Order: sequence, then C-alpha cells, then structure tokens
Amino acid sequence: MKPELIKTALILGLLSCVGPFAIDMYLPAMPAMAEDYGVPVAASQYTLVSFFIAFGVCQLFYGPAADMFGRKPPLYFGLLLFIAASIGCALAPTIEWLIGLRFVQGVGAAAVMSIPRAIIRDRYTGTEATRLMTTVMLVISISPMLAPLVGSALIVPFGWPSIFYGVAIATLLSLVLTIFALPETLPAEERVPFRLSAMVDAFRTLFRDPYFMGLTLIGGMGMASFFAFISTASFLYMDHYGLSATQFSLAFALNALGFFASSQFAATLCERLGAVTVVRRAVTGFALSASLMLCLFALGFDSFALLVSLLLLGNTCLGLVVPTSMVLSLDNHGPIAGTAAALGGTLQMMLGAVAIGIVSALFDGTPMVLVAGIAGCALLALTLVVFTLREAPEPVTS
Repeated sequence: MKPELIKTALILGLLSCVGPFAIDMYLPAMPAMAEDYGVPVAASQYTLVSFFIAFGVCQLFYGPAADMFGRKPPLYFGLLLFIAASIGCALAPTIEWLIGLRFVQGVGAAAVMSIPRAIIRDRYTGTEATRLMTTVMLVISISPMLAPLVGSALIVPFGWPSIFYGVAIATLLSLVLTIFALPETLPAEERVPFRLSAMVDAFRTLFRDPYFMGLTLIGGMGMASFFAFISTASFLYMDHYGLSATQFSLAFALNALGFFASSQFAATLCERLGAVTVVRRAVTGFALSASLMLCLFALGFDSFALLVSLLLLGNTCLGLVVPTSMVLSLDNHGPIAGTAAALGGTLQMMLGAVAIGIVSALFDGTPMVLVAGIAGCALLALTLVVFTLREAPEPVTS
C-alpha cells in the first residue's frame, strides 16, 4: 500500500475510534456505575442508548455541513464538543446527568463517524477505496481489543470517572492530528452552498435508491448485532459466567479478533470475486453461524466457550460485510458523498440504538436474549441481500 494511503488510513482510523472508545472503554465500569448511583442495570444501559441516538441522528447534520463548509471545520466542532462533554460525564452527579451528557457526547462523536467516509470517497473509489476502508477498519478493530483493557486499568486505581478523562485526552490528540496532518479533501469550488431544497433533494435521492438503502441496512444489521452484544456483554460475562473485569476485557477483545483479521482480506477478495459476491457470501456465513448459535442455546447448550467461538465466527463474516457494503453504497453518490455517508451512518446507528433498547428491555441475565437478537439481525441481513443484490451484475473473477 502507498505511504500516503497508509498515513490517511491511520489518521481516519484514529478519528473513527473516538466513538467506539467512548463505548467500549467504559463497558467494564457499567456494573460499578449502576452500583455507585444506586440504580438498576437498565438505567446504566440507557447511557448507551442516549449516546447512540445522538451519535446516529446528528450525522444527518454533519454530512450536509461537510459538503457545504469542507470536511475539516465540522470535525473541529465535533471533537471539541466531545472533549467538553467527556469531562462533564466524569463529573456527573447523578445517572440522569450522565445520560444527558452522554447524549451531548454522542452529538460530538457523530462528526467522526460520517465525515471520514466522505474523505475516503473524495479521493478514492472501487478497490482502492475498499483497501483504504479496510485499513481504517483495522485501526477501528483494535479499539474493542484495547479499550476495555484500558478501561479496566483505569477503573481499578482511579474509579470509573477516570475513563472519561482518558477518552478526552485521546480525543485531544486526534484533534491535533486533524489540524496538522489531515489535508482538506473538498476544495472550495466543489462545495455545495447551503440550500434547503438541495439538501432535501439529496436525501430524497438517497431514500429512493434501493441499492444505497439496501446496502446501508445490510451493514446496519451487522452493526446492530454487535451493539446488542456490547449492551449486555459486561453483565453476561461478569455476572452469568463469573469473569473478572480484566477477564471480561480479554474475552471482549477476542470477539473483535475475527472482524479484525477478515477485514484485511476484504479488498483482495473483492478484486478476485467482486464486491457483490463478497457481501453475498459473507452475509450467508453470518446468518448460518448466528442460526446455529440460536439453535444450540435453545437446546440448552449454555457454554461460555461455545458462545465466544460462534461470536468469533460471526464477526469474521462481518469483517467482510461492513467495509465492503459501505464502499458499495457510496460509489454512485460522489457529489453528495458527505450527505450519503451521514444518512448511512445515521440509519446504522439508529438500528444499533433499537437493538440495544430491545435487548436491554428483554435481558434476563442469560445468553438467550442476546443470541436471539443476533440471529434476528443476521436473518434480516440475509433477506436484504436477496432483495438488494439479486439483480446486481456478477463480477468477472481474475
């Protein structure tokens, strides 16, 4: 890979890690957080729901803003807001304040979800874009491995509020990189002046494009399954299976290993088989592994090793689905790439928030609700593949 491509991937990957770190880093603290505030488990899970709602909805504003003002000014605003909200979270006196400040944190984090996708689309398309996207995913994939471990390391000596100070410092470093090392990829002459009618037309175009919507929702179902997992993982692993905070962090990292490994082969497989075929086959594998997991746990095979193994297999498939579907969905919408990336990110985050809400409401302390939720997401993704990609041309293999 070209050095410039690697540099861009590292910067965009670090930016894109801001949101995942704000989620994964404090997962080991959720039981302690609920205990400190004297609230039930569901109340601490609402801090995730509020973050995801803001994280999803606010991308709708950052996308058009990035098309109008360039890519970097909205990034500056989002990162600064995120830093301020993170400090507020550390000082939150009640769970209600924490839920509200997590919402504000999500507003800031939304900037680093959609805009990096638009930056990739500004400079690359096709296989090269897929290669860059998967390298960004490589950096992002490290966050579920490291974030809970870093969170555990901070919680033990300093308590759970230190997590938010830590993520604020990491975001400040990302802001410095954005200012000094990330070039502006949307020249002034190519920016879209603000017109409400133009923004409405762009959203109308995207909503009426079944290919864009289908691919966005396919990736969204994969992400929703992971969000359902993270909302229950700490309680399931630590309470049901008896893991310590550090053991939970290591087990959580293992779940990301399959995604991390397979995403690095996505571009190569797309060159050989074609992106459409990669998505078809990977979603099929995800659906098969999730269905097998549901059947085994429904029959009473409640095993930690079995759960981790099948989650690893499903995430291996998702490592091919998520970056490839992102690139495919944006390929035909270069002039409105910021808006398209924002709408795609919003829809996927809202699916994640719905998954968290449903699984959290039904969670009974056993794996069954989580397993059923993941299987539901996988089967919906497979259905979407059938209807979205059934008429897509088969690529010529090399």
